[in-house]
Amino acid sequence: MHLEFRHLRTIKAIHEAGGLARAADQLNITQSALSHQIKGLEEQAGVELFVRRSKPMTLSAAGFRLLRLAEQVLPQVEATLAEFGNLRSGKTGRLHIAIECHACFEWLFPVLEAFRKEWMDVDVDIRPGLAFDALPALMKEDVDLVVSSDPEDLPGIEFIELFDYAPVFVASSQHPLASKPYVDAADFRGETLITYPVERSRLDVFSQLLIPAKVEPAAIRQVELTAVILLLVASNRGVSVLPDWVVREVKYSSDYVTRPLTDKGIKRRLYAAVRSEDREKPFMRMLIDLARVEARKLQEA
Repeated sequence: MHLEFRHLRTIKAIHEAGGLARAADQLNITQSALSHQIKGLEEQAGVELFVRRSKPMTLSAAGFRLLRLAEQVLPQVEATLAEFGNLRSGKTGRLHIAIECHACFEWLFPVLEAFRKEWMDVDVDIRPGLAFDALPALMKEDVDLVVSSDPEDLPGIEFIELFDYAPVFVASSQHPLASKPYVDAADFRGETLITYPVERSRLDVFSQLLIPAKVEPAAIRQVELTAVILLLVASNRGVSVLPDWVVREVKYSSDYVTRPLTDKGIKRRLYAAVRSEDREKPFMRMLIDLARVEARKLQEA
């Protein structure tokens, strides 16, 4: 028996309308075409689906079995079609984010909270991109957006500017380097450098300052949380380099000082890497706009 969705819709329409004429109007077909469809379906099934002598027209036992199937299947089909429509219109979808910036969790959480209130039907997930190759994962569609400060020329991938920031030196106000107007690479030679637990190449202090200058700190201590890094720095257990927006509270604390890296300072830029076909999705545009707004709040704090 070859059963189609239109057959289920027909059974349901006739049952609800109580006759062929009104059901044909609901289905927008002629009564003759509807009768022909029912006859063909009954020939396939080998049983009658309607008790034709009754008024209104009623279903047989076999017809009621198909009606129960229609009531189960058709709502699921309609819901799936609605989901596809929402996907095409950008009302729903998946937004799995990978972050190549360890400190960015603190900036991104307020962004996602605001995003959630506007796009509750978008499946949002966040993963530390430092634990895997985020950009190849983006190309393979394992993730949908990568927050990165290192743009690459990749086919089908666009790097959208989010905001600029400056990595700054952070030390205790009692530290000898606190009296300097800025610090150079050589100043780190005798210091314990407190960093996030990631590869050196992913840390601004190494990629932008120490590696080019071929300078090695006296020791490196890795710490997961920004708050703990600042606690250790305040206790004069070492120095650190953090994005300027991360240490905004430090500006108002007498326990710390922040200084530029080099006399000219170092500037970096964060990007949202997305697949080209996803860039214009409404929820993707909204997330990027929210990210920029939140970044301005941090920098103005």
